[in-house]
Amino acid sequence: MMETIFALSSGAGRAGVAVIRLSGPQTAMAVETLTGRAVLSPRYAALRRFRDPESGEEIDQGLLIWFPAPASFTGEDCAELQVHGGLAVVEDMLTAIGRIPGCRLALPGEFTRRAFENGKLDLSQVEGLADLIAAETSAQRRQATRQLDGALSQLYADWRERLLRLLAFFEAEIDFVEEELPQALGLSLLPQIEGLASEIEGHLADGGRGERLRSGLEIAIVGPPNVGKSSLLNWLAGREVAIVSDIAGTTRDVLEVRLDLGGVPVTLVDTAGLRESGDAIEREGVRRASERAEKADLVIRMAAFSENGAVEGSLGQADELCVVNKVDRGSCVPEGALGISVATGEGLRGLLDLLTARARESAGLSESASVTRARHREASARAVMALRKACTDLRSEAPGEIVAEEMRVAARQLGKIAGLVDVEEVLGVIFSEFCVGK
Repeated sequence: MMETIFALSSGAGRAGVAVIRLSGPQTAMAVETLTGRAVLSPRYAALRRFRDPESGEEIDQGLLIWFPAPASFTGEDCAELQVHGGLAVVEDMLTAIGRIPGCRLALPGEFTRRAFENGKLDLSQVEGLADLIAAETSAQRRQATRQLDGALSQLYADWRERLLRLLAFFEAEIDFVEEELPQALGLSLLPQIEGLASEIEGHLADGGRGERLRSGLEIAIVGPPNVGKSSLLNWLAGREVAIVSDIAGTTRDVLEVRLDLGGVPVTLVDTAGLRESGDAIEREGVRRASERAEKADLVIRMAAFSENGAVEGSLGQADELCVVNKVDRGSCVPEGALGISVATGEGLRGLLDLLTARARESAGLSESASVTRARHREASARAVMALRKACTDLRSEAPGEIVAEEMRVAARQLGKIAGLVDVEEVLGVIFSEFCVGK
């Protein structure tokens, strides 16, 4: 923490403007070395000429913004240098800063880690920031913004505060055992402990929607050869992703394309036609198709009308979306299926609307704080287990020390989510998700 770190915070590559960030105790000195002038008033942009500290050669002219501690992103002295985004300008600026004593290039996520260690963000907010940077859709952005703003942190903090207040009664019973405390004090708190456990359980009973929105849904298109799976994939993608041919077995591997359906990120998967084949390569494609269909969040089971008007292909299971293609060849669409024609466009808009509705329902778009990470779910579940165990111990009139320990376990688990207790084992994983400069 005594070193001053720096990095390019804007995207790599040629751009109109590049932003270089510095943070640490040598920031003011580094800025004065580069500009030959003292730092200016906080949070005001000033035009400055930046020079190489060794040769004195001018590198570029740009804007300087000074953020003194503690009112900065990291809680340390910070500065942002906004220069022209040419590759040579950025490279020479970074080289020049690296020559200043006490300054070094930042590691991935190191700015955010310093913000966490200086109390500017808690761990769940850090994860929200990572999700915000990685967001591909508006729905992902909204969920990440709520988490960064502290909606999830506040929920867990409120639960933990209530738990600690309850724990205080048991601690008092242990510490002041010789005092005349009310009889069955712990048992009278049983409804509150059970109520807290039920609230956390309700939070967890969301079907994994927050995690699904964060990582995206997978929709697999399956069915026999030549029912129009690749044609449907191309239409939904709006471009030629898959080769379309009348020859059966054209698609032999799994093809993927990323879509935005109503704000929900979706990976659409075109699979090999499901049929028996003597071709080893095609058999492997069919195996992969079956495997992806089993793992997919939603399956589009495709069939099609043949030239004589009969439906070729299975209509699948109740939880699958059944589609019958080539309705221009027949009109009797089986009950529960959606008739379309990729060739004429008939029914495709309705299919897209239905897919969007299914995606939004599966992702559970809402304004409430949602579980977004497996570690949140695991810690919350362990907290519930500890609380339920405390309730069982209370009913069996176990010693207060045992009940108190279960309550402490629950409090520690909730504290792990925000990083209020030791979570060193997860810090490296979390901060490695960030790019250099953040």
